[in-house]
Amino acid sequence: MAEGLTPRGQDFSRWYNEVVRKAQLADYAPVRGCMVIRPYGYALWENIREELDERFKETGHENAYFPLFIPISFLEKEAEHVEGFSPELAVVTHGGGKELEESLAVRPTSEAVIGPMYARWIQSYRDLPVLINQWANVVRWEMRPRLFLRTTEFLWQEGHTAHATRREAEAEIQRMLDVYADFAENMAAIPVFKGRKSKRETFPGAAATYSIEAMMGDGRALQAATSHDFGQDFARAFDITFQDADGELRHCWTTSWGLSTRFIGAIVMVHGDDRGLILPPRLAPIQVVIVPIWKDEEARSAVLEAVRKIEAELDGLSVKVDDRENFTPGYKFNEWELRGAPLRIEIGPRDVAARQAVLARRDVPGREGKEIVPLDNLSDEVRRTLDAIQQALYQRAQQFRDSRTAEPEDYAAFTDAVAEGFARAWWCGGAACEQKVKDETTATIRCIPFEQPAAGGKCIVCGKSAEQQVIFARAY
Repeated sequence: MAEGLTPRGQDFSRWYNEVVRKAQLADYAPVRGCMVIRPYGYALWENIREELDERFKETGHENAYFPLFIPISFLEKEAEHVEGFSPELAVVTHGGGKELEESLAVRPTSEAVIGPMYARWIQSYRDLPVLINQWANVVRWEMRPRLFLRTTEFLWQEGHTAHATRREAEAEIQRMLDVYADFAENMAAIPVFKGRKSKRETFPGAAATYSIEAMMGDGRALQAATSHDFGQDFARAFDITFQDADGELRHCWTTSWGLSTRFIGAIVMVHGDDRGLILPPRLAPIQVVIVPIWKDEEARSAVLEAVRKIEAELDGLSVKVDDRENFTPGYKFNEWELRGAPLRIEIGPRDVAARQAVLARRDVPGREGKEIVPLDNLSDEVRRTLDAIQQALYQRAQQFRDSRTAEPEDYAAFTDAVAEGFARAWWCGGAACEQKVKDETTATIRCIPFEQPAAGGKCIVCGKSAEQQVIFARAY
């Protein structure tokens, strides 16, 4: 249990791997670089998917599904795209015992297979916009795998849209980035920076890439979701055209946006502690665990009767009654702390007699996190406490991020800052300065935040005039 976990401060990477496996989120698969998502982890992914899917549909998007296999010639139509992905491609050369006439790439992303379909479906401005999302798996041959964060196969959603004008496409890009930011902050309790990627960090083949960036519990950054502006490049590559209202033939403006199972890794690393997971209540597969306590059969009957009433009153919440008889209450407490259940209800014979129960918050350790609550008010108190946990997790994550985000005044202070967390610093826009930072510190530009100071400054690297501040950090 938690006693066997490596402390986060001792070895964060090892702590992370231990938590993911011991909390039964995922495990390593027989195929190198792949993972098995266990039921508890998959339930968390289902909650993420359900919340995002609702938001996508509210903004007019529909779900579809495109093939897993993509002809290599399709990828080659967009040279920059295939060049960017070629080191990560898995390629099928044989099928049915025979060599294929054309090799097939196992989907690294779907632009190259969606483009030809959009070219077939779109004829007129009346067919626009096309707003499609798919939930799928993708394969990118990963040399340094890590559960959820980097695996050869992973799950995600990818939105792909086509528009008649640049303005409409730009509005879509921003709208979906806002959807991701709202989800991250209000559902996962993870504060994020929103902004544009530098040219170096832009998705292969995109005109511009925008992202939300989160700080993990060790000060490193994680790209939590992206939204891409493809301009008209993919439309030209795949001949996605439409006839406008004046009868002119024009190329569409296309976008793409996505979030993957690496977001589960973000939840683990942002909120977890030395006792294991801490899951935000709005996404937790199990929000409330009820642990009945008894020593004899007479007490057992009375306690379980009270538990069933409590469970019924908590209708609408995800509740687990842990009435296993071959485990002690202490063992159960430790197990559910490790697995991050936000709230625990403890009730024994004396509690039943006093018409009360004990609430134990996962985010507040020890006695400070416990509260005795009358059974008559239990349902309201449980819901209030879950809301309080959700807010407390966000505030704690935001305070941690703010405390580890510096605005250094010189390069020496800058290198110290990126060793510990984020550095918000002026950048001249030069590729040489960006490369120097990466070579000397391993930090990269995570994003160019939308919110910028009114006046410019001096590049933290070369000292030349700069018009934009950027977020530098080491990243996963």
